[in-house]
Amino acid sequence: MLLAFDTSSPTVTVAVHDGSDVVVELTSSETMRHGEQLTPLVDQALRRAGISPRDLTAIAVGVGPGPFTGLRVGLVSARTMAYVLEIPVYGVCSLDVLAVEAVETGTVEGPFVVASDARRREVYLATYDDGGARTSGPDVQRPADVATEVAVVGEGGSLYPDAFPSGRAPLRPSAGWLARCVVEERAELRDPEPLYLRRPDAEIPRAPKPVS
Repeated sequence: MLLAFDTSSPTVTVAVHDGSDVVVELTSSETMRHGEQLTPLVDQALRRAGISPRDLTAIAVGVGPGPFTGLRVGLVSARTMAYVLEIPVYGVCSLDVLAVEAVETGTVEGPFVVASDARRREVYLATYDDGGARTSGPDVQRPADVATEVAVVGEGGSLYPDAFPSGRAPLRPSAGWLARCVVEERAELRDPEPLYLRRPDAEIPRAPKPVS
């Protein structure tokens, strides 16, 4: 039994995979409240699957790229649960999850791009071949600097249609597809460490430089 969740986008997504397929998948009804919504969604998903935390054999978590606060909530929760339950935890790039879903659901044909919202009028971006394998990225770019006519999966296409006129679904990562990526080994498995790609907005002030 695998528990999967992703907090790299404005919504929280949670799923349970029983080894054959996803049996429960839930998505938060509100945005930008990861800390308040993740634990209740996990509890609800486990209840719907008819299991307890002790029945879990592994955890999968999206590692981003994404905003500092959201990623921290998901990754700290995943590492803590895995430690307490003494089970492995697997990280997957959230853009890879979007790519696998796009290929498997037939929304793309040929090489394509995945672009998610990085705020500050930028996108997190990676390129993929026609089978969904990542060929470059992820990194942070301004849409105008990476404008393309090829299919663009993710929120980047809907947010910046002038740069990405061929926007496609899915828009945000799915915990169900994250679970499938891990169980079926469809994406690179990583340590549960965050892909921030840039410094967090909130930082501890540095000490002032001494006056010479």
